[in-house]
Amino acid sequence: MAALLAIKVVAGLAAAALAAVLLEHYGLAGPPSPLPQLRAPRSPHPAPGPGSRNIFWGLQISDIHLSRFRDPGRAVDLEKFCSETIDIIQPALVLATGDLTDAKTKQNWGSRQHEVEWQTYQSILKKTRVMEKTKWLDIKGNHDTFNIPSLESVENYYRKYSAVRRDGSFHYVHSTPFGNYSFIALDASQTPGPKRPYNFFGILDEKRMEELELLAKESSRSNHSIWFGHFTTSTILSPSPGIRSIMSSATAYLCGHLHTLGGLMPVLHTRHFQGTLELELGDWKDNRRYRLFSFDHDLFSFADLIFGEWPVVLITNPKSLLYSCANHEPLERLLHSTHIRVLAFSLSSITSVTVKIDGVHLGQAIHLSGPIFILKWNPRNYSNKTHNIEVTVQARVLFVMIVLIQLTILITFRHRGYPEHKGPPGFINLTSFSLHVLSKINIFYYSVLLLTLYTVLGPWFVGEITKGKLGCCFSFGIFVDGHFLQGSLTFIVGILQLVFFNIPLMAYLCWSLLQRCFGHNFRSHLHQGRYLKIIPVHLLMLLLYIWQMCSCYFLHMTYGTLAFLFSPLRTWLTLLTPLLIRCVWTLNSTELGVFIVQLKSHLSS
Repeated sequence: MAALLAIKVVAGLAAAALAAVLLEHYGLAGPPSPLPQLRAPRSPHPAPGPGSRNIFWGLQISDIHLSRFRDPGRAVDLEKFCSETIDIIQPALVLATGDLTDAKTKQNWGSRQHEVEWQTYQSILKKTRVMEKTKWLDIKGNHDTFNIPSLESVENYYRKYSAVRRDGSFHYVHSTPFGNYSFIALDASQTPGPKRPYNFFGILDEKRMEELELLAKESSRSNHSIWFGHFTTSTILSPSPGIRSIMSSATAYLCGHLHTLGGLMPVLHTRHFQGTLELELGDWKDNRRYRLFSFDHDLFSFADLIFGEWPVVLITNPKSLLYSCANHEPLERLLHSTHIRVLAFSLSSITSVTVKIDGVHLGQAIHLSGPIFILKWNPRNYSNKTHNIEVTVQARVLFVMIVLIQLTILITFRHRGYPEHKGPPGFINLTSFSLHVLSKINIFYYSVLLLTLYTVLGPWFVGEITKGKLGCCFSFGIFVDGHFLQGSLTFIVGILQLVFFNIPLMAYLCWSLLQRCFGHNFRSHLHQGRYLKIIPVHLLMLLLYIWQMCSCYFLHMTYGTLAFLFSPLRTWLTLLTPLLIRCVWTLNSTELGVFIVQLKSHLSS
């Protein structure tokens, strides 16, 4: 049974003493070359460990293509991204790398700027108040400059409706207690902006190149610099020495523009000769892609994701071998690190983060703070060859869904009137009627309601959790000896309890009440020759009751007599269930009178 929503992330791991030598050996980096702006030498410390400092993360989104004519879902999902996704991940900044709008005519052949598309973009930013939650940095793409005669044109809506509202490249510094991080926006859009298709390439003239050189020098004192823009460097025309040379001090260049080449190239990543990573991101327009990136103790990591898929996971230490670069990162910190570190985000609570290396179970990471999970390790055990690290994150989803569905059904039938059904009394109508009866009779309604709530909130048992240490077990975890052990397997046990006893008990009570409304009691309905329809129901409930009794036995054998005696969900429920069932079959007929009348009225209609 799929008890939990899980995601598995596998990454290459390198933890060699000479990381640069490893990179050259595997052909993942060119020969070292002098950088135009050298940064201060990197110390092997602080290395990734058990602390929550020295880490921040951000998001990238590209090629949104908000359109007045096509796919309104782009705007709907963008609004959800700016509210739900941003609220959960809480990035330090978001980079929106161009083609914010579609700027095509209705027939899809021509191109022009539509103010309503820009107004939609701005209204989403304002409605979600995303710019109050994070730093939103957007830059123009080629679609955002289609058919614009000049920057001063009234149709240059980027100036009016974007988050940045100014043309040209710019430099944003993200300041932290552990250093500054430069984010340089590369604006290569054409001025004036031709109509399509003659706006596909970006162009940088001598003046723009000089401006970018100055920005690169400004960033030399930062821990790292990240460049971002719309165009890939292969689609930018620039004078010598070329844009790649100007950005050679950058750790990475984040861009978009090529989408996924119609699905032919889902991953478009490369490494410049000087070591800078160029990471094109798939489009939001059709594929709803976005990127999570982080700097953890100055080690850069990222994951390309699909909107709406949870949990979201990023391994920040050890970082991937394929995307390592000795020119820009203090890779020796890997060898000095004491903990594997993972960022994990989900719509619901995360129940476990499990780590394997080369298929060998290493352990379960513990929650440090926020989305950070850590697990102690010795990197020198993996200092030769390459290795695979696998992280599986499980989030509590199914358990909550089952509980919510059951509670919603109970409460809805409790507060609605008698359901008027048309047509013959088939299975659905009779099921609805039985739920109506159960929810209106207090003893059964509150019994089922309290059982469901107690399964979620109450202590399942009190007993000797570990040798000599008493504790309490809940669905969400275990309290023992002053410690709280976050739930993982407890949720699976909770789902088994709901599916194999709580819900069947509720269904059996509904069925029994329906039999009573038909005028039967326990003895009479067994003597009407309907054995093939009746006996299997009683037999199934008996088997499930035996399963509940067995769980009490295993509880006694595992956690002792105290746990057996003080277990409301196991022992006490096992004793109370026969009383509840007896109450159904001995219920005074006068209490069922109104329901019997309703049923007869329905059957006669």
